[in-house]
Amino acid sequence: MVSALSNTSLRVGDRIIDLSTPRVMGILNATPDSFSDGGRLHEGKGAGSFRVSVAKALEVAEAMVDAGAVIIDVGGESTRPGAPEVSEQVELDRVLPVIEAIASRLDVALSVDTSSPKVMTMAIAAGAGLINDVRSLSRSGAVQAAAHTSAAVCLMHMRGEPGSMQDNVTYASVVDEVYAYLEQRVAICLQAGIGLDRLLIDPGFGFGKTLQHNYELLRHLARFKTLGLPLLVGISRKSMIGNVVNRDVSERLPGTLAATVHALIGGAAIIRTHDVAATVDAIKVHSAVVQK
Repeated sequence: MVSALSNTSLRVGDRIIDLSTPRVMGILNATPDSFSDGGRLHEGKGAGSFRVSVAKALEVAEAMVDAGAVIIDVGGESTRPGAPEVSEQVELDRVLPVIEAIASRLDVALSVDTSSPKVMTMAIAAGAGLINDVRSLSRSGAVQAAAHTSAAVCLMHMRGEPGSMQDNVTYASVVDEVYAYLEQRVAICLQAGIGLDRLLIDPGFGFGKTLQHNYELLRHLARFKTLGLPLLVGISRKSMIGNVVNRDVSERLPGTLAATVHALIGGAAIIRTHDVAATVDAIKVHSAVVQK
């Protein structure tokens, strides 16, 4: 299982991930409709109902590990803007075989990207050690489900639901409101018995925010470090990059890396990305600059 030992480390079973240098979480979407890589793991060659190829998932995960990822984040439901919800059973059918296969074959920490209490519980039993929840355990039973495991939990800010989160987005102060929300969710977790040593936070770039909100959060990212928890940042290929550089999803890596460096300067401990090798290189150069 994964649990935060402090701001500078994560325990993963019998291994400890040192966060004194930022680390990379590779994105593995077992979905047909994620905004960047949806359908990549489809076992078929053409159109038709989506079915995950475990062999393809293993191949992609192994490449990410070889490139330097220390965590693989497996998701079975797209949370892109406008995405429809899927049933709990569909989500389970997508993520469990992938988690089980990776856990049995690769030496890497596993995260499950889910808001479903049942998926959390079963994914942890299958080998995941981190719950990455875009809804911050706000669904009924989610806090209790997480509390009954020893897994770490990443709490993310999102206003509304993926299907409507970009409708009429307003904040008096996006930094203050996101901070207050995460502080509140941390308090709820503590009340449920989920200790600080198991928590990470994510301000939720692209989730119920305008372009201006996203860059305001990035400029003030260091403020979130005052919550005393490791900070996870996911900005890979997102529209906040595309809308600035005016490029398609597949051409957003340079812009993503520029934003990533700013996130590192702001104190990000884990970078969630589609492009592991390039992100690892960016972290190495950043670390060389700041190393004394």
